[in-house]
Amino acid sequence: MAKLPVLRLENLTVGSRRAGMPSILANASLSFAADDCTVILGPNGAGKSVLLRAACGLLPITQGSVAWGPANRDGLPPFALVFQKPVMLRRSALDNIVYPLLHGTIHRAEAYARATQALAQVGLAHLAARPARVLSGGEQQRVALARALVTQPQVLMLDEPTASLDPASAALVEDIVRQAHASGVAVIWTTHRLGEAKRLAKRVLFVDGGQVVEDSPASRFFTQPATLVARAYLQGESA
Repeated sequence: MAKLPVLRLENLTVGSRRAGMPSILANASLSFAADDCTVILGPNGAGKSVLLRAACGLLPITQGSVAWGPANRDGLPPFALVFQKPVMLRRSALDNIVYPLLHGTIHRAEAYARATQALAQVGLAHLAARPARVLSGGEQQRVALARALVTQPQVLMLDEPTASLDPASAALVEDIVRQAHASGVAVIWTTHRLGEAKRLAKRVLFVDGGQVVEDSPASRFFTQPATLVARAYLQGESA
């Protein structure tokens, strides 16, 4: 039995800001199920981040459509997006995590209880009262992950979340995402780190020139990429 999608993109196109220029992303038709752990690969400027941001409504769509699963029981969106550089509010680590819950239907006491648990799950309970902006880069990214996961999204989207982190911090982020996926959260992750992609991905999308040129199981993509551009990318990145 086919699994119902938690996200479906139909002919998603994001136009260039310059007249006469090709689209930044063109005709992306993709479906993501709850058990998906998808890594999006491709060179700089290929359209990877544009795909995530357009799906989340952060970029205007020229044509096509985005269909999400229903909002969760708390009235919060069915998705959460974590950026490469985490945005920390001028408040404590705990209050950063509570913030999105206060925009749903959750009682304040429950919101703080959930945020406290989320902070513990990312290993930062001891920093609950610390101003978020004085935390290290790796700690801030874990706060950002906790803030995303505390909303209990169906889909967790991550835009190169480990690009600025040292290996130890990156490994902690990977572990948190792996645990979230094991709990039933669909994951869509952009990265340039092939080792990371091989460890996490069940499915790989390869984007080049604003087009999704490959969509295949990770095991096949890394051993037998179907396109010349993907083969060249893998050889160049591993050189």
